[in-house]
Amino acid sequence: MTAMTTAEQRAYQQICGANGAMMVIACDQRGGMRSLLASSPEEQAKISNEMLGDTKADITRHLAAHAGCVLVDPICAVPHLVDRGILPRDTALLIGLDASGWDVSPEGYRISKMVEGIDARRVRQLGGTGGKIMVYLRMDVPEANRENLETLKRFIADFGREDMLLVVEFLTYRLEGESSEDYEAKLPMLIREGSRACLELGSKVLKIPYPGSEEACAEITRLAGNVPWAVLSAGVDHQTFLVQVEAAMKNGASGVIAGRSLWKDCISIDREVSAQKLSTVAVSRLQDIQAIIARYFGTRTSKAA
Repeated sequence: MTAMTTAEQRAYQQICGANGAMMVIACDQRGGMRSLLASSPEEQAKISNEMLGDTKADITRHLAAHAGCVLVDPICAVPHLVDRGILPRDTALLIGLDASGWDVSPEGYRISKMVEGIDARRVRQLGGTGGKIMVYLRMDVPEANRENLETLKRFIADFGREDMLLVVEFLTYRLEGESSEDYEAKLPMLIREGSRACLELGSKVLKIPYPGSEEACAEITRLAGNVPWAVLSAGVDHQTFLVQVEAAMKNGASGVIAGRSLWKDCISIDREVSAQKLSTVAVSRLQDIQAIIARYFGTRTSKAA
């Protein structure tokens, strides 16, 4: 596995809490966030990037102070989170590189899109502690991944040249005509092999979907070696995510990068409603997650240390 440089280790320490575990608040979504704020496509189209930026600022204001790091996008959230003093000075900042949505290849595979003009140097200029990239992978269909893996390879190299931390995320997806039962049966393999592909390209921190079981989590830990990995929430309900966090942390995960499971029913066009729910419901959920992390990481040394 590729070891972190001194600069990358320092950045990793900053995105972690005092116990060395990742607890990152993810609010880099755009399309998904619009769908939560408005039900119809017509109403969603009326939600401007500035309005999304206000929502991300509210999430940051009410949750970031309780976590080690916030993950945001470069379209709606930065630089104003920094310039306006919304981000606490001791909270790290990850900036997402991936654009909202995806393109579709002639064969029907998802092609990941990146935000134009955002690379490691621009992440640094925006005040980022590091970057986060997400690509779609279907590891049982090699031709589905060629372009996405080339994109990932290019950005890993770019962040390496700039000596900046890059968190690598991948998501998997159902193919056209594939039954939900067949897809669910393949998920542990898809997540394991997706992790393997990202590691082989030199990923130094992974953000991955829940692999499906304690045994699958332990397998990811064995595969990753000294590379820390965090489980993402994928928008599942809070109680389900707590079970997943417990299984992941018990079996070697280095933390959590959570978004919608924390705030999906706490945000509103009415910012007073958002403030009330984020500061109570979302903070309470965050504390539940942190309590689980503390049970497993209170005495554990960070993998990057």
